[in-house]
Amino acid sequence: MHDVFVMYNHPTDPEAFDAHYRSTHIPLVHELPLLKEFTWGHVHRDEHDSGYYLVARLTYESADAAAESMASEAGKKSVEDLANFASKGVTVLNVTRGNA
Repeated sequence: MHDVFVMYNHPTDPEAFDAHYRSTHIPLVHELPLLKEFTWGHVHRDEHDSGYYLVARLTYESADAAAESMASEAGKKSVEDLANFASKGVTVLNVTRGNA
C-alpha cells in the first residue's frame, strides 16, 4: 500500500479554510481514480506546535496508482484547487508502507 500525506500549514482564516475544504476540496478528492481510502483531521496543538493545521491521508494500492491518480483530470483539479484555500502552503509526503 502507498499513502500520500498532505500537511496543510496554518491558514490565516481557519473558518474560511475549513468551509472551502469541506464544501469544495473534499468532493474533488472523492473523484480521484484508484483512491482506496481518504481520511483527514485537524492537528492538535497541545505540547508542541508542528506548524501544521490539517493532515490528509490518501491511500492507494501502489505508488504507481497514486501517480496515475494525480495525473488524471480529477487529480489536476484537486491540485489546482489548493490555490483557492491553502495560501500558506502544503507539504506532501509519499510513503510506501513497509512489511512487518
